[in-house]
Amino acid sequence: MDRINIKDLGIFAKHGVLPVEKMRGQKFLISASLYVDLHYAGKADDLTKTIDYGHVCYQIKDFVEQNSFDLIETIAERLAETLLIENNMLKKVWIEVKKPDAPIPMDFETISVEIERSWHKAHISVGSNMGDREEHLKLAVDELNNKKGCAVVKTSSFINTAPHGHTDQADFLNCCLELDTVLTHYELLELIHVIENKAGRVREEKWGPRTLDLDIIFYDDLIVNDESLTIPHPEMHKRDFVLTPLCEIAPVKRHPIYDKTISVLLNELKSDKQEKV
Repeated sequence: MDRINIKDLGIFAKHGVLPVEKMRGQKFLISASLYVDLHYAGKADDLTKTIDYGHVCYQIKDFVEQNSFDLIETIAERLAETLLIENNMLKKVWIEVKKPDAPIPMDFETISVEIERSWHKAHISVGSNMGDREEHLKLAVDELNNKKGCAVVKTSSFINTAPHGHTDQADFLNCCLELDTVLTHYELLELIHVIENKAGRVREEKWGPRTLDLDIIFYDDLIVNDESLTIPHPEMHKRDFVLTPLCEIAPVKRHPIYDKTISVLLNELKSDKQEKV
């Protein structure tokens, strides 16, 4: 991907673990690589089709001067998030924070940290079969969309589906949504648990009734399998209440394990059900 580079922007600020560092301040050198598609700006010679690096320099300066952290790791992390959120065209950012006057009684050129952060695309399944099901689904969409560093890009239609697993319960209302986020997959998991709790979710019975249920189906093309999270969702290819709404918003999204699009997985599931009838 194309990038705009800013190298060693000098900023005097008050960061550090030691009290004297926060009191007196010191010089920091900030470098950034802004990953953005520059093709259209280059063709049109148009500033509106790129990121104004002068403006970004002032964003960096204001952020570093107006905050005070113990760690340069925190400067880098928070700055990367701020730049991603405040610059619409920015897809990914690399940040280096140098501390040339770090209080270490040795000969050295500088101490620095480097990080790279980007926007991610997640697909989430949402369901409810207790209370006002439609309001619960709308709550999930609104909470995700209103979270800093998150933006709901697409939402499928709401569909009524029969319960899975324990069938002696009310029908579900389901949908899927596409989310752009700067959160990690584990941070996203924490967020959806908070949203479920806000809707009064009680985790007593697997496949039991619930006010609100959110599952991460995809997170980019990441494959994760540990005690707290499995991505892609391990049962999604067997569930029409996931595949049907997901196919509405992402029919050509490819499953990173099975290497099949959502539309193909849905057609295979339908064919399999017809054969069993």
